[in-house]
Amino acid sequence: MFKKLRNRFLIVNLVSISIMMLVAFATIYTITYQNVQRETSMELYKVSDFYHSPYNSSKMPRGEDGGIGTGSGTGSSTGAGSDSLPSDAMGGNNGGPGGDPNSPPARSVSFMIKTDDQWKITDTHSRFDMEDTFYTEALQKVDQNKVGDSERQTGQFALDGTDWAYVVDPSGDGHMIVFIDVTAQQGILTNLIYTFAVVGLVMLIVIYFLSRYFANRSIAPVREAFEKQKQFIGDASHELKTPLAIINTNADVLLANQEDTIANQAKWLHYIKSETERMTGLTNDLLYLTQMDDSRSTMIHAKFNMSDAVESIILPMEAVIFEKNISLDYNIEPNLMVHGNSEQIKQVILILLDNAVKYSGPKGSVNVTLQRQNNDVMLAVSNTGDGIAPEHLDRIFDRFYRTDSSRARKHGGHGLGLAIARSIVDQHKGEVYARSVVGEGATFYVRLS
Repeated sequence: MFKKLRNRFLIVNLVSISIMMLVAFATIYTITYQNVQRETSMELYKVSDFYHSPYNSSKMPRGEDGGIGTGSGTGSSTGAGSDSLPSDAMGGNNGGPGGDPNSPPARSVSFMIKTDDQWKITDTHSRFDMEDTFYTEALQKVDQNKVGDSERQTGQFALDGTDWAYVVDPSGDGHMIVFIDVTAQQGILTNLIYTFAVVGLVMLIVIYFLSRYFANRSIAPVREAFEKQKQFIGDASHELKTPLAIINTNADVLLANQEDTIANQAKWLHYIKSETERMTGLTNDLLYLTQMDDSRSTMIHAKFNMSDAVESIILPMEAVIFEKNISLDYNIEPNLMVHGNSEQIKQVILILLDNAVKYSGPKGSVNVTLQRQNNDVMLAVSNTGDGIAPEHLDRIFDRFYRTDSSRARKHGGHGLGLAIARSIVDQHKGEVYARSVVGEGATFYVRLS
């Protein structure tokens, strides 16, 4: 059950984080894509404006027929005409300071194609040597159907492993198409996608193990509470099973001797009454624990005299302790004030004192000390006896836990007293714990502020 709960937690966590990562990556990619496209468009229009410049057109190489370019109407600028280009233009300067003002301002490779109305090449221009077939293939990649009569039309395509962006400028007698190399820009976007994929995968792996770790830690208290609840139900059933069995057996004996008098059957009736009282005490303790769990926010706390509370419990029990041939010593510092519920703290004192008396050895002794330690008040109740083994010290405050079931039953306990004491102290934001030396005795401490 807890494994399924953990897996559901992991799935929900991973799905939520994956969605957030996708949204973040998509946002970053969209912004980067728009920036790249904007820069590409600006570069493209800048190059296009250069080719539209009358000054640049007058400086462009001319063929024998006086037109721009060389060769036939579909020829290119790469033949004899390319030899007429200024040397700086062939070198690729971008018209900046110290460069050729007749060269395109583009930072990347660019070329231009002019066509007539029928999309037949009439002229070309490039800073680099290019084959005629290349111009033809580039022109075929242009989406001619979307080109209007007056508006510029842009687009992109891939040719021979290179990404190109183009802009078509319609004119009265044809079209001018300017192309620039945008492979680097497209590479940025591609690398960004790969980077996102790798980073996202690594992050998901790391998040999976972190989520698994924290899921196990988060579920651990739930698992512990569930196990304690199962143990509690089992222990409560066991505690109730014994008295119910005794009551049932004694009732059968009574029914088997229906003709006998009540006086003769008194022994069985006393057994039934004794076990009934035992069950009553058990159910009252269980109800008290439940009520305390439900009344944490409604419990009334106030300042009270802790010294008087301890004395009010010890003095009535002196006679009982004396009858059991147990010596009692106490040292109570006067007028120690604590904040809490005096009746519940008195119950804690009674539980610890009664527990010390029950498990004190023959002719043993019980010692109670109340004193101030720093800003807290410390109550210590110790006794002589067999003590408590170290493996039991952390569990003696659990419900129904007993180090020796047979001995505890002999003393009439059912393992809820210390659990009630701890619950009360916890509600007072205090601390209760035990220290013991096997064979010598045990001491229970309560720290309150």
